Amino acid sequence: MQYIPNILFVIALVAGIGYFIKNIRKVIRNIRLGKDVDRSDDKAARFKNMAMIALGQSKMVRRPIAGILHIVVYIGFIIINIEVLEIIIDGIFGTHRIFSFLGPLYDFLIGSFEILAFLVFVGVILFWTRRNVIKLKRFWNPEMKGWPKNDGNLILYFEMVLMTLFLVMNAADLQLQELGSGHYISAGSYPISQFISPLFEGMSEGSLILLERGAWWLHILGILVFLNYLYFSKHLHILLAFPNTYYGDLKPKGQLDNLEAVTKEVMLMMDPNADPFAAPAEDQAEEGEPEKFGASDVMDLNWAQLLNAYTCTECGRCTSECPANQTGKKLSPRKIMMDTRDRLKEVGDNIDKNGSFVDDGKQLLNDYISTEELWACTSCNACVEACPVSISPLSIIMDMRRYLVMEESAAPTDLNNMMSNIENNGAPWPFNQMDRVNWSKE
Repeated sequence: MQYIPNILFVIALVAGIGYFIKNIRKVIRNIRLGKDVDRSDDKAARFKNMAMIALGQSKMVRRPIAGILHIVVYIGFIIINIEVLEIIIDGIFGTHRIFSFLGPLYDFLIGSFEILAFLVFVGVILFWTRRNVIKLKRFWNPEMKGWPKNDGNLILYFEMVLMTLFLVMNAADLQLQELGSGHYISAGSYPISQFISPLFEGMSEGSLILLERGAWWLHILGILVFLNYLYFSKHLHILLAFPNTYYGDLKPKGQLDNLEAVTKEVMLMMDPNADPFAAPAEDQAEEGEPEKFGASDVMDLNWAQLLNAYTCTECGRCTSECPANQTGKKLSPRKIMMDTRDRLKEVGDNIDKNGSFVDDGKQLLNDYISTEELWACTSCNACVEACPVSISPLSIIMDMRRYLVMEESAAPTDLNNMMSNIENNGAPWPFNQMDRVNWSKE
């Protein structure tokens, strides 16, 4: 009978971690649906970006209030969960505060955890206030209705409950230590829970044990639930921010990619000795439909763009910086990323159901993202610069524009006129090249 709690703990631990791994495999599979792109260059610069942006939060502090609060919550939540290692060992072997032999170091660690837990609690309350009382505009855009809004609040409630359980567990433990209860050795320092502990004075030893054990179980089970909630939440960025910043595009922000297929066609046209009817060797070896220009669905994007979509924090900094959005245009870079992620999840669910993707009559273009949104973009890169985790909504917008222009000939009239003028006159203006300098004769 004495081993039943340990067995139940192991079952809960294995089930929680197993379900998490299963869902993470789905994320990896979905990301790999994208086209291949080489992001293996300049590893030193990539590691630096990951260290500075994902770990060091360097882009978060550009908005000091939100940045500092985020750093407090981020550091606090990560460091506090170091104690999870002790909880896991205690849960498996039936011990209690297994690391207490560290003495003064253990006291310092527990004291630090408590202070950080309190700061996290305060930070979360301030975040909730900014969202729901102050109602910052970027949290109330049209794309933030329904689940995105609820998700943002739900994660805050999660963190408040976990921090409360941690402090209640320690406060009850402190009372039991003072009572000299067996199994509850005197260990640790409790700068915050010592103010909570008096609330439990007068409780019987059995009630205190029940309270401490209840908080202990709810805390660890809450962490396992939180871990698995990440898959369904925008807070998957807690994990994906690191690979996303590592695999971010290192090219200057104003430099756009050239489509390889188009480049080959141009080179062929410029080579006077080339046979325009000779198929390339790779095309001769492998017959099939020619590659699509641009992107109309998530499978046409590359895996780094799909990783971007899963990493989006929905913070709205990109949209708040977007000049098109500021002038009332329909474009919201945040919505571009959210729509891409939603479509990718839909495709993943389709694969789970059918074994492989079965055409569902939908695509990212038009069913999720409208042409009005795409053509509202000024390609200024403000959204890319603003993103705290190196996401590029612009790259997706440009690939979808390429599809519209090169596959559907669906560019706006003004753009079609400009391209026709460039083709015929060598300039965007509707004047013959011979007439360019006529203005100087006046």
